[in-house]
Amino acid sequence: MSSILSVKDLSVRFATPEGAVAAVNGVNFEIEKGECVGIVGESGSGKSQTFMAVMGLLASNGKATGSVKFKGDELLGMKTDKLNKIRGSKMTMIFQDPMTSLTPHLRISRQLTEVLVLHKGMSERDARARALQMLDRVKIPDAKRRLDQFPHEFSGGMRQRVMIAMALVCEPELLIADEPSTALDVTVQAQILELLQELRAQGNMSVIMITHDLGVVAGLCNRVMVMYAGEFCEKGSVDEIFHEPQHPYSRGLVASIPRLDRPEEDRLTAIPGQPPNLQQLPTGCTFQERCGHVFDRCIIERPKLVAFAPGRAKSCHLKGFDANGEAVR
Repeated sequence: MSSILSVKDLSVRFATPEGAVAAVNGVNFEIEKGECVGIVGESGSGKSQTFMAVMGLLASNGKATGSVKFKGDELLGMKTDKLNKIRGSKMTMIFQDPMTSLTPHLRISRQLTEVLVLHKGMSERDARARALQMLDRVKIPDAKRRLDQFPHEFSGGMRQRVMIAMALVCEPELLIADEPSTALDVTVQAQILELLQELRAQGNMSVIMITHDLGVVAGLCNRVMVMYAGEFCEKGSVDEIFHEPQHPYSRGLVASIPRLDRPEEDRLTAIPGQPPNLQQLPTGCTFQERCGHVFDRCIIERPKLVAFAPGRAKSCHLKGFDANGEAVR
């Protein structure tokens, strides 16, 4: 397999009146052609900002350093006109909030066809036919009538489906989906995830799924990268992360999934405490204040993300966990 996206030493800093915020801290990863990778972690862990930097969409007070290569082309520092030929065509992103992503005074038809005319050179007539086809595929009822409506005439879930149609209409090679099913009910969520799986299989499209929902990851992804305090703390296949997580934070996330097969008092387990202040990260492990296995080395030395098995890596001073779930130092 060949890498479609290669990220090396990516860091993101935001300048604020209170000082610099270290949102992302030297992350490294590669996305292979045709695979689906899940990015999981709590709010504020750096998931979205990592990929806003990849897309060149950071806020004006943000700065990204390092290297981001899409099919060998360096994106960081690329001129906007050249970057725009990649964004929206070869690489697209679905955002969390569809109302702020759709232009309120433009009809849905205009917003869907514009990208096809610009990037694919289609005529308005062909672009409109393609747009209508995509609205049908994302299960917009009475799509022909609704094509010429405005965003405010759609419900939140409908707007999210329109956003997904916009992202997929050019058949991109890489799709970054940031909580794509947040506003959708469970039935529609399943339909959208099935659509993404189908499109990925048909077009060999790579998908990055940023989500809090571990069920979505289990149903769609090949690999998982767990993020905490601006860094990846564990990487592995879906089966490995779900069944044998080796970082205490990953174990906490998996344990927090509600389980109906457990006694009522054990059905929901929460990770204690709060994520660290990104303006004042601790000297050692960033998870130390919330970890039930912390020892002296964790406080004075920050663990590096290192491989410990084929396709697996973690940033933890523990050797691992035994069959009984006990930590091994």
